[in-house]
Amino acid sequence: MKSPFKYLVLAAALFSCGQKDNRQGMETGNAPQVTEYGNKIVFSDAKACSFFVVEDIGNSELTSRISAPAKIAATVASSEQGASQNIMLFENPDLAGSYTQLLQHIINVNQIQNINIKQKEIELNRVKDLQQHGVASSKDLLEAQTLLSMEETNLANEKAGIIEHETKLKAAGFRPEMLRKAPSGEVYIICEIPENEISRIKIGSACEVEFPSYPNEIFNGNLSDIADVVDNATRMAKILITLRDTDNRLKAGMFATVSFGINQGKNLSVNQSAVITVQGRNYVFIKTGPLTFERREVSIGSQIDDRIIVFKGLTGKEHVVINGVIQLKGLSFGY
Repeated sequence: MKSPFKYLVLAAALFSCGQKDNRQGMETGNAPQVTEYGNKIVFSDAKACSFFVVEDIGNSELTSRISAPAKIAATVASSEQGASQNIMLFENPDLAGSYTQLLQHIINVNQIQNINIKQKEIELNRVKDLQQHGVASSKDLLEAQTLLSMEETNLANEKAGIIEHETKLKAAGFRPEMLRKAPSGEVYIICEIPENEISRIKIGSACEVEFPSYPNEIFNGNLSDIADVVDNATRMAKILITLRDTDNRLKAGMFATVSFGINQGKNLSVNQSAVITVQGRNYVFIKTGPLTFERREVSIGSQIDDRIIVFKGLTGKEHVVINGVIQLKGLSFGY
């Protein structure tokens, strides 16, 4: 009876010979040459190289797409009684009160400046003239001066009231002057973003808004403004989005989701399919010649859509492989 150990030795020897034959086969014919510890791969057949697709990389503006929860903060309706101002319907009753009082303060300021003070100035000048001719007394002059001073004090108080209510509206993300000129059908939506993203927001850029009340429908809006105040606790800033609703379907208080782009600046980036990770290190493959590919270690940053920012390892003039990367990885690393 033959020993099982002899069969194991024989099988191992045959396997070793087979591996040697395979390595020799890779080094001859159409097999690619892998040298420099897997860093360089040279093909002998141009037809085989056509399988690999490359892209020319360089610095470019990157814009990430983000979504944020939002709410309709106010809508604009026309007055049925023919008022000079359209009606602002706020979701927050405190803001509604502030806006109404702001309008009243503005009316009062115009009344005091253009009518009351001018009248008191005319009366004071008349009393001064009468006093010079001995008709009016010093008491009459003092009373006229006091009445003018009272109107000037009233004017200062009204202006202080304007500042108070403007501050509340601005802290909530609204521009009071914009609200006063808002046309009927305008909708104001508020969302929040981190303060470190403020510089990347482009005022006037387009955005998309979705409402649970109207599923499968997308409304087009614009990023209109950034609030002047950053929340001290959350470090978030309010963003104002405006859109038109001529059909009067959208109501103050409705929840929404806003999607818009944030400019990430100019960066060197590659397609996400170009990057492979082996033992915690990141690599890409570069086509350096008609038949030659090289492996390059890179330091990468965040991924923006299908692009990955590259901080180190590329100069921006390379031809980076984006299709066939897995095959090159197998040749380079041996698996």
